[in-house]
Amino acid sequence: MSTPSHGNKKAVPTPEELREQVEHTRDELGQTIEALAAKADVKAQAKEKAAEMKEQAAEKATLVGDQIREKAFHAARRVKDKAPDPVLDKAAHAAAQVRDTATRAGQFATEKTPEPFREKAESAAVMAKANRTPLIAAAVACVVLLLLRRNRRRR
Repeated sequence: MSTPSHGNKKAVPTPEELREQVEHTRDELGQTIEALAAKADVKAQAKEKAAEMKEQAAEKATLVGDQIREKAFHAARRVKDKAPDPVLDKAAHAAAQVRDTATRAGQFATEKTPEPFREKAESAAVMAKANRTPLIAAAVACVVLLLLRRNRRRR
C-alpha cells in the first residue's frame, strides 16, 4: 500500500493509510476523553457514592428494625408469660378503652379541622406511606442515637 520513494528507503504512507491512522487516533482520543471526563465528573461520583451509602443504610435499618422487632416480641412474650391473668385482663380492658378514646378523639379532630389542613395532612400521610423505608431508617437511627447517648451519660 505504500509507495517507495526514489531517494528514500522509508515507505511513504498513502492517503488512505493516513486517513486510517487519523481515524484510529480519533477513536483513541475519544476514549481517553471519555475516561477523563468520567474521572473529573465529581457530581456523578458523589451521586454514586450517595446511592451506595443509601442502600447500605437501608439494609442496616432493615436489619436493626428486624432485630428490634424480634427483641420486642420476646420481651412482650416474657412479660405476658410472667404476668398474672387478672393483670392481663385489666391491661386488655385498658387497651380497649384507649382505642375507643383515641377513635373518638380522632373523629372529633376530623370534625374540627379545616379542610385545607386536612388535605395537606392526607397528602403527607400518603407520602409517608410511599417512603416507609427511609422514614423507618431515620426513626431507627434516632432511636439508636438516643440509646447511645443515654448509655454514655450513665458511664
